[in-house]
Amino acid sequence: MRLFTTIVGVRCYLEQLRLSQPQAGEVGLVPTMGALHAGHLSLIERAKQENDIIIVSIFVNPLQFGPAEDFSAYPRRIESDRQLCDRAGAEVIFAPTAEEMGVENQTASRVVPPESMTSVLCGNSRPGHFQGVATIVLKLLQICQPQRAYFGQKDAQQLAIIRRLVTDFNLPVEIVGCPIVREESGLAYSSRNQYLTSQERTVAPILYRGLQQSHQVFERGGRSRQALLEAFKSTVAQVKMVELEYVDLVRPDTLTPLGEIVEAGLLACAARIGSTRLIDNMILRNREIIVAIDGPAGAGKSTIAKTIARKFGLLYLDTGAMYRAVTWLVLQLGISVDDEPGIAEVVSQCDLQLTQEGVWINQQDVTQAIRSQKVTSSVSAIAALPIVRQELVKRQQHWGAKGGIIAEGRDIGTHVFPDAEVKIFLTASIEERARRRQQDFVTQGSADISLKQLEKDLDDRDSQDSNRQVSPLRKAADAIEIQTDRLSIADVTELIVNLCRQRSPSLRKGSPG
Repeated sequence: MRLFTTIVGVRCYLEQLRLSQPQAGEVGLVPTMGALHAGHLSLIERAKQENDIIIVSIFVNPLQFGPAEDFSAYPRRIESDRQLCDRAGAEVIFAPTAEEMGVENQTASRVVPPESMTSVLCGNSRPGHFQGVATIVLKLLQICQPQRAYFGQKDAQQLAIIRRLVTDFNLPVEIVGCPIVREESGLAYSSRNQYLTSQERTVAPILYRGLQQSHQVFERGGRSRQALLEAFKSTVAQVKMVELEYVDLVRPDTLTPLGEIVEAGLLACAARIGSTRLIDNMILRNREIIVAIDGPAGAGKSTIAKTIARKFGLLYLDTGAMYRAVTWLVLQLGISVDDEPGIAEVVSQCDLQLTQEGVWINQQDVTQAIRSQKVTSSVSAIAALPIVRQELVKRQQHWGAKGGIIAEGRDIGTHVFPDAEVKIFLTASIEERARRRQQDFVTQGSADISLKQLEKDLDDRDSQDSNRQVSPLRKAADAIEIQTDRLSIADVTELIVNLCRQRSPSLRKGSPG
């Protein structure tokens, strides 16, 4: 592992890596202020799953501390942080000084996010804080130029502002939000937890218990701001040591106040326990279930997904049909399959719709047309273009906002719907997948292909899919793996149906089919 303290050093390292190893792959950035704990390590772990090179930045940012805040006292443990990063598998630590980052005084340029996002929640008591955060995050993204950057959901306001920053400045980076990691008591991990006395630490989990109480109200059908906030306040009020700064219900993306949850709400709070300021939050989603099925080629993902969609009356999000529809349109317009800018123009503007009845693009029903041999022979080349995948993932996530869908693919649970209620990694041995494919060819009356050749083809496909630079095939950390060698379609379907009913109250009440 390398440690760099200068911008030129870390940039030189990355440039050298790209020149010497063109296939080095993608870079993941984990911005931190050091004093690393289990929450930070979970970000590094997630980054390791999705990237080839991991950079952990360690910088106690003076711009985000107010005059009376704990900048000078904030814990700095570079040597122990270095050891933790090394054990976690990070390749690089970038630990610059304030002078190196150009923020040693108040004359540096600042990034100013929308006031509507910085003046609420923590912004009420920390003026200028999020301008400082946004300025340094933008500098880190420009210096390291990662494909992805990882932030914890515990800092939900920061996460929303950074996502807005990336959108508004058209930055070519994916911002990945990762779940809150908690101590056994429920207290969210934070570098500031070390300030708590032993007595304060015993009462600090009351914030999480308050959020849980609100969640119970939500699960019983409570959607109003008043009901959710009151449930939280009445719980926290039981502990006199807690000085509540705020609790609020806002939209997770814009941070605007919510009177009632229609799709999703962020319930966020801040409180002081002794001299320590703690924050916590929970997202409450009012949506139907999302089922995401990943796995290698030939594992039966589409067959199983269609079967479950029919059983529960869910929309089968046919991602393959989406790529075929875009391919059909590109061919219809006479655009070359290697004209990426031309294809980018088309895919970003087209009107693509999936319904229970079929596939529509630019108001034209292409359900049958996308199955032609001409489309089949070109779809792989077009689907491999990063811009195509990026644009279609946006559409998939938009359709998933209200849930009620089942989707399958090699990265549905890791990339497209990382917060899906049910995530399955469906797999089988190469021998079994080859046998099934051969059987399909026989049923279709196609030319007989030897098992040995099919096994080789699948092995090559597995290697290709697992090493793709864009959204490679990987099992999500929280996915349930189902090995199907000795299972029938009915067996696998029953397993997943039972999981869906366990995770979704509405499905437990009964379903069509």
